[in-house]
Amino acid sequence: MSVNLAIAIWRYRGFILGSVKRDFQSRYQNSLLGAAWAVVQPLAMIVVYTVIFAEMMRTRLPGTSGTFSYSIYLCSGLLTWGLFSEIVMRGQGVFLDNGNMIKKLNFPRICLPAISVLNALVNFSITFAIFIAFLLLTRSFPGLVVLSALPVLIVQIGFATGLGIIAGVLNVFFRDVGQFIGILLQFWFWFTPIVYSTASLAPAARNLIGFNPMEPIAQAYQGIFVYGRAPDWSRIFPVAVMALILCVGGLWLFRRRAGEMVDEL
Repeated sequence: MSVNLAIAIWRYRGFILGSVKRDFQSRYQNSLLGAAWAVVQPLAMIVVYTVIFAEMMRTRLPGTSGTFSYSIYLCSGLLTWGLFSEIVMRGQGVFLDNGNMIKKLNFPRICLPAISVLNALVNFSITFAIFIAFLLLTRSFPGLVVLSALPVLIVQIGFATGLGIIAGVLNVFFRDVGQFIGILLQFWFWFTPIVYSTASLAPAARNLIGFNPMEPIAQAYQGIFVYGRAPDWSRIFPVAVMALILCVGGLWLFRRRAGEMVDEL
């Protein structure tokens, strides 16, 4: 099943890449700065967090003494969360938003989740490149350990994609799912150690947050970029298994309900 879907995605790679390009261009089509906004917005985010929080929160982040430690901690967490939430939010609405295309054009429907994931990765890549430039300019780049972020990124993408596909299919039949996902992500954000450190929490709260699958992902990025240490792979592995289960379950649900979705749209 997954092999056939992978073949379909490869055969329609031109359609997928063209759709990603059109989405990026249409976003800045009528603006004076054009695609420069894709750089200005994340740059502004990094500058604001650095100026406001660099001194204010430095003493509240244990194990660090650098001027930009908390800014890096916050930005790496926000980058993590931004990619995850964008993939999930795009995924939950991908079939509803493209209902007319599904009805009028003959193409593998699995291309739509692929397009949404690639769109999110384009946005992430731009912001991540600016973040790396910031690390280099402030002499905070962690070194070769940064390469260990790639496996974490793959696990994160798989987890978010599987969850997004499941939410997207269910949202076609139960429109409350889209509203629920938006609310869930708001609570989930604060349940993930992004603006705070788990070391500052009570033991009971730390144990509770330990059940959050995004917690080891966020902690892995923060460990790499703030402390220059490799992730604890024993904590990433359960999330990888969960990501695999979600992707397989999402593809199974998609294949099972693909025909019915056309009638519901």
